[in-house]
Amino acid sequence: MRLFVTGAAGFIGSNYLRHVLDHSDDTVVVFDALTYAGNLPSIEDLLGSRVDFVHGDICDRDAVDAAMNGCDAVVHFAAESHVDRSIVDPDAFVRTNCDGTNVVCDVARQHEVERFLHISTDEVYGSVEEGSSLETDPLEPRSPYSASKAGSDLIALSYHTTYGLPVLVTRSSNNFGPYQFPEKVIPLFTTNLLDGKNVPLYGDGMNIRDWCFVEDNCAGVDTVLRNGQVGEVYNIGAGNEITNRELTDRLVELCGRDESAIDYVEDRLGHDRRYSVDCSKARALGWSCTRDFPAALERTVAWYRDNRSWWEPLNAAV
Repeated sequence: MRLFVTGAAGFIGSNYLRHVLDHSDDTVVVFDALTYAGNLPSIEDLLGSRVDFVHGDICDRDAVDAAMNGCDAVVHFAAESHVDRSIVDPDAFVRTNCDGTNVVCDVARQHEVERFLHISTDEVYGSVEEGSSLETDPLEPRSPYSASKAGSDLIALSYHTTYGLPVLVTRSSNNFGPYQFPEKVIPLFTTNLLDGKNVPLYGDGMNIRDWCFVEDNCAGVDTVLRNGQVGEVYNIGAGNEITNRELTDRLVELCGRDESAIDYVEDRLGHDRRYSVDCSKARALGWSCTRDFPAALERTVAWYRDNRSWWEPLNAAV
């Protein structure tokens, strides 16, 4: 199978590319705009006989059309994905996440691809006070980012209903691991702590997230691509629900710092208190999380400690 993977120079996309190369004979067209979070050095060692790279914007219909030619399936990662940035510049999120998704769907329809997997987030369900979100639950996004992702989900699914495009959707919990741009909490805190800087913890630190190691998420994404039922949505999470304060404490310890490295700062606007998803549907396809959270977090910190040459230029450019 020949895959067209958008955003594969980004965090989850680059890890997914490694998963595909390790677990299949597929060839891949990587289509990425290389914006601030897309980093070619993350995948340069993978380019070659099985991987072609095309520099392009998903809102550019002609570029998407030319690059998708000959592909059998689409995996659509490309998105603006940071809540803080969406609060400052929501227009960019609507353009990329909604308009861009519409372009990729429409071009895929014309190319008659066999599968179209749209990558989304658990944040579309909104804050969950108790229990866990099912794929059939109402969407209640509360930030410009999550609203734009909810919109992109509905756009993709509408192409299935209206045109018969073989769409599937995954909604994943918070991911962590190697190659994550150092604006998200785990790489931001880790790199700050390794550099002897303090870390900014929002509000009271009691917001809860479910942390899924990126390799587990990529295995789930690939399982849905190959075995999922067209027209369906699949949640992917790890059941590692902890508060931001507990996460920060773990990172402080792993980096050899102490509590004085934590600065409590004013909470983010509209900060959701808790996310949690029920993953029974994805597990029924044969997927499961296999990584232990403490060990995966330790492995992640070690990766940033050992790969300063990857993240230091990114921090310097901010």
